[in-house]
Amino acid sequence: MNTRPNKPRHLNPGDTVGVVAPAAAVERSHLERGVGVLASMGFRVKVSERALARAGILAGEDRERAGELAAYFADPEVKAIFAARGGYGCGRLMPMLDWDAIARTPKIFVGFSDETFLLNALVDRAGMVAIHGPMVAMDLARGLSARSFEHMKGLLLGEIRSFTMDARETVRAGNAEGELIGGCLSVLVATVGTPYAPRFDGRVLFLEDVGEKAYRVDRMLVQLKQAGALERVAGIVFGAIRPIEGDEQEARLITRFIAEETAGLKCPVLTGIEAGHGSENFVLPFGVRVRIDGAARRLEFIEPALA
Repeated sequence: MNTRPNKPRHLNPGDTVGVVAPAAAVERSHLERGVGVLASMGFRVKVSERALARAGILAGEDRERAGELAAYFADPEVKAIFAARGGYGCGRLMPMLDWDAIARTPKIFVGFSDETFLLNALVDRAGMVAIHGPMVAMDLARGLSARSFEHMKGLLLGEIRSFTMDARETVRAGNAEGELIGGCLSVLVATVGTPYAPRFDGRVLFLEDVGEKAYRVDRMLVQLKQAGALERVAGIVFGAIRPIEGDEQEARLITRFIAEETAGLKCPVLTGIEAGHGSENFVLPFGVRVRIDGAARRLEFIEPALA
């Protein structure tokens, strides 16, 4: 297992990027719209032949999805891989992937939500930087904000080497540095107790989620705390934590529970950066060093994500 992620090469206009579906089944019209966005950025797009496959709620059988993902990492023509959508299914693939083989061909991988399984494993098991960000048949198909789109494009093309994200609130003051890991709270919690849980020690933990009742958010934070994860991180940054059906009372409860479950920690805690479900979903590279500035309510990316 590598302890310091390798940085994939940045993209150039005209490069071929791949689209795979490692999770839930994908709608054709959504996929086509999202592919059009990638093409508008100047990339050639190679879509998996199995991207529209279906096996119940999944985008094909487990071994087919795992095989396509592995094939796209091995394909020398493909310079970056974008997930079509999340939903459910990535966790089933984890034992089927040869992480050592993937590590030999590091390349950009972009996804979030259920792809939280893959993002953290790419950092810890394949030793590469991975990108938490918009998916093809979801965010790209619906349309990104101009700010989010330009940020994603600039980072992928290597034009953005470092950047800062503003938080809405400092829950616990202080400063910290460490490699960024994390993702969707409910998916991250599902890795605890498995070989695919990320290493928490000395890292900055990013958490976001959507459509969860406040008590479920609290239960998941309690699990992370009781598993010792929250005590071991250097800092915590929350993105969007959207309650079910946008309920304002639930939103207030979530804010209260975050404050309660982090109250005894010694690390800084920020909330409200624009990343994850229900936000502008700015891309966040995992496996690169970041700095939390609690006084300024700021998350700083202090090293380039890509070579």
